Amino acid sequence: MTEQRTRRIVGSNAERTRLHNRQVVLGHIRQGTPMGRAQIARASGLSTQAVSNIISELHGEGLLQEAGRRIAGRGLPAVQYTLNPEGAHALGIEVRPDAVFAALVDLAGTPQFTHRVALTDARPEAVGEKVIALRQKALDETGRSADRLLGCGVVMPGPFGETGLSHAGQSALTDWAGIAPETFFEDLLGLQVTVENDATAAAVAERVPVVAAYLDRFCFLYFGTWRGLGFVSGGQLQRGAFGNAGEIGHMIVEPGGRPCACGNQGCLETYVSRLAIRDHLAGAGVAVTSGSELEALYRSQSRPLMDWLDSARAPLAQAVGLIENLLDPQTVILGGAMPDILFDHLIMSLDLPKSSVAARPERDNPRVMRGASGRFTAALGGAALVINQVFTPRIAAEA
Repeated sequence: MTEQRTRRIVGSNAERTRLHNRQVVLGHIRQGTPMGRAQIARASGLSTQAVSNIISELHGEGLLQEAGRRIAGRGLPAVQYTLNPEGAHALGIEVRPDAVFAALVDLAGTPQFTHRVALTDARPEAVGEKVIALRQKALDETGRSADRLLGCGVVMPGPFGETGLSHAGQSALTDWAGIAPETFFEDLLGLQVTVENDATAAAVAERVPVVAAYLDRFCFLYFGTWRGLGFVSGGQLQRGAFGNAGEIGHMIVEPGGRPCACGNQGCLETYVSRLAIRDHLAGAGVAVTSGSELEALYRSQSRPLMDWLDSARAPLAQAVGLIENLLDPQTVILGGAMPDILFDHLIMSLDLPKSSVAARPERDNPRVMRGASGRFTAALGGAALVINQVFTPRIAAEA
C-alpha cells in the first residue's frame, strides 16, 4: 500500500486558529465534569467572549448540552455544559484478508454498533462493497444520521509503502499495491478518512476509556492478521517515520526456527499469533473458523490447543522482555482476535524474564495485562482516532 502521511489542514491562519480554539474548548469539557463559560476561559486562557462564541456554536451544532446551573458568588448561576454523546458519531473499519470489522461509536467513545462480515475476496472493489454495506447497516440499526458522521478510521495490516515485509504471506491484502487507502476510502464513503495500522489503532481503543485510560506510556501487543505492536508514549501514538513502527511479528525469537512467509526463520509470528494457532490446530486435524470455536476448545481442554499455549509461553515472554527493555512501558497489554480466556491463560502462565527494567519491586501496574475491547479492538480504535481528532488541538503541527 502507498505510504501514509499526515494530512495538512488547508485554509487561512484564522481558520486554523478557530479550529484549534474549538478543540481546546471541547478538550476541557471532555474531561467529564460540567463546566461553565468563565471556568473554561480560565482553564484555556481564551477570553470569556471567545469561549461564549464557541460554546454557542458547539451547542447549536448539537455537540454540547446544558447540564444545569452552578452558583458561584454573586450574579446569576452559571450554565454548565457537557458533551452531548449523541451529537455526533464516528465509524471504524478494520480490513483483514479474511474479514471486515465495523464499529460505530458516539462522541463519548461509547460503542453503539459492532459487526463482522467474512471476506473471501480482499481486492479493493470487493472490500469497498463490504464497507459500504456495513456503514449502512450501522446507521440503520442505530438510527443515526449519516450527516452526523465525523469521519471514518480505517485500520489495515501494515506495512505501509513498499518494504522488505510487503506481500509477506497470508497477511497481505490482494491487489492493494500502489493504492493510497486514504484516498480510496474517502472517495468511496464521501467522508474524511484516517488510515492506521491495526496494532496502533488497538492501542488507541484501550485509551478510550478502558484498561489504559489512565496510562501515558504503554505497549499493546495485537493479535490480528499477524502480531503487531502499538506504542503510546506521553499519551501520544508513536508511529515511526513511515507509519510502520511496531512490526514485531517478524522479530526472530528462535534463530533457524520455523520458516516464515517473510523469508526469515524463527519469527515471533510463526509461534505466537492467530495464524500460528490455526496452523498448529490444522496440523492436529482440528479446524477452527471463529473465536467462539477456540473458546469451546479451551473449555474442553483440547490437547492440541493446550499444547500450543504451552509452546507460545517462551517466545511471548521473550518478546515482552525485549519490549520492556527497549521502550520501558508502564505495562504491556495483550488483545485482539483471540478469546479473552486464552489471553488470561497466557498471561497467568508467562515466566517473564527477570533481566528486565520492568522487574522492579514496586510497580503500579502488572507487567502484562489483558485489553478490554475484545476482538473489535482495532475497529473501535479506528473510530476513536476520529473522535480524538475532534478534541486534540493540532495548530502547532499544522502551522
